[in-house]
Amino acid sequence: MANTTSGTVTFDKTFAVDEIIQEAYERIGISAVSGYQLKTARRSLNILFQEWGNRGIHYWEVADANIDLIEGQAEYTFYRASGDGTSSVTNPSSIYGVADVLEATLRSNRTQTTQSDSALTKIARSAYSALSAKLSKGTPSQYFVQRFVDKTTITVYPTADSSNASKDIHFYYVKRLQDADATYTDATNVPYRFVPCMVSGLAFYLSQKLNPQLTQTMKLLYEDELARALAEDGSAASTYITPKNYYPNI
Repeated sequence: MANTTSGTVTFDKTFAVDEIIQEAYERIGISAVSGYQLKTARRSLNILFQEWGNRGIHYWEVADANIDLIEGQAEYTFYRASGDGTSSVTNPSSIYGVADVLEATLRSNRTQTTQSDSALTKIARSAYSALSAKLSKGTPSQYFVQRFVDKTTITVYPTADSSNASKDIHFYYVKRLQDADATYTDATNVPYRFVPCMVSGLAFYLSQKLNPQLTQTMKLLYEDELARALAEDGSAASTYITPKNYYPNI
């Protein structure tokens, strides 16, 4: 009789933080883990997640949201963590951990079948600084993003006038990865594709503190598995490349 399969695909969620830590320690030759070893490994895991934030966009952490425009208001604030700022229309308690804003549109009739969007242009600090009348009112067409230690802000230009105050800004943003907290039986905020490189990365970080002779080997394994995970992450779409005409001087 043929063997049956498990019928489940939940390994990434049942693979809890304590098991990730145990696997990483075993890779550097340490089998019995307890007490401070768990704490230092969890700290390293959270540093690893922050390092991933410097590697580019993680598509499982891209979300979208709406904020209500207020007449004459230029800046809208999103705090690093829930509860860091006063909850209001411009700082909804459900929107926090905004690492960056990718795209934004001016949306009208959000809850109706006649909903429509118009694209807003993202500008740099220098372009916003050059605007002479930053608080002028009209139909917002541009936005400027600032990323601080404890918050991220969206500044629109021009500010909404009375005819646009009932509209929203709909935007896509990159969320920060959730921390690995002291509840070691929790799952991580990482899809199954990144479990191998997460374990390899933690082993690399731990080797620097506990088994330096393995650090270079662990780094090579980590970078190799991370590169494969990043290549697989995202959404497949058609790509069109058009050559640019070039006429050299003869």
